[in-house]
Amino acid sequence: MKISKEVKTALLALLAIALLIFGYNFLKGNNLLANNRTFYAVYDDVEGLAPSSPVTINGLQVGTVSGIRFLNKTGAILVSMNVQNEFQFSKTSKAQIYGGGIIGGKSLAIIPDYDGPMAKSGDTLPGEIDEGLLELVNDRLTPLQNKVEKAISSTDSVLFAFNDILNPESRQNLKQSLANFNSISEHFKNITGRTDNMLKNNEDKLSRTLSNIDKTTANLSKLSDSLSQVDIAQITRDLETAIHDFKSIASELNQGKGTAGKLLKDPTVYDNMDRATRQLEQLLQDLKLNPKRYVHFSLFGKKNKAYEKPKDSLK
Repeated sequence: MKISKEVKTALLALLAIALLIFGYNFLKGNNLLANNRTFYAVYDDVEGLAPSSPVTINGLQVGTVSGIRFLNKTGAILVSMNVQNEFQFSKTSKAQIYGGGIIGGKSLAIIPDYDGPMAKSGDTLPGEIDEGLLELVNDRLTPLQNKVEKAISSTDSVLFAFNDILNPESRQNLKQSLANFNSISEHFKNITGRTDNMLKNNEDKLSRTLSNIDKTTANLSKLSDSLSQVDIAQITRDLETAIHDFKSIASELNQGKGTAGKLLKDPTVYDNMDRATRQLEQLLQDLKLNPKRYVHFSLFGKKNKAYEKPKDSLK
């Protein structure tokens, strides 16, 4: 059977179209001859993920991202991926977008989970986004940047305040204060040296003084032992007895009992003593004025003299 040129041209054109489609999909990472599985994941933001980005499981590339499109009017994005590897994982396995370095782009990793029913082609996996290097650095550097800016601002304020404080007059006062401090330090050094010399020169005296203190402490200890042996209870009882006796005497004096009580309380006793004192004084006065009346020596007899009443010196 002879094939015409038109048929050959048509076959070549179809073959070229098939090769073009196959090559295009192969360049996109889709092998049309392989038994691929297609999975989906939904994201709010794909973080720069692009078609033909690698799909990995535990770091091994098992497929590529085949398509990215909007899912609905709310802005959700549907990502489809082809997985050529027959590695099994459950429907709860997560499709995680990761990467995003300074040079490399984003990739898609399937975090396998083995609990529950196994995933089949056409299933939608839970999607999540892992922080990339740049995002992580930005998250860490942003607080540090804020702190550095605050520190710089505080440092500027401190420097301005310091410059305001350290005017020429303040600098001069500071220099004078440092000079005074050096002088004080020198005086203190001299005093310390003198104190050391004094301690060295009086070392024997200090030793004797400390020895005397030790002896005094020992004597005080002996005195404390002696005091501890004193019968304080007996002394207290004797003192209480003496106080009781003194109270009894004072009570009897207040009640006018006894000679001393009558002397304090009975006015008659006082009047009698007062009269006796007056009479004794008059007798002594008369004895001084008329001694011959009481003592008289005469060879010729006694001649009585008329009695003269003594003057009452108490009136």
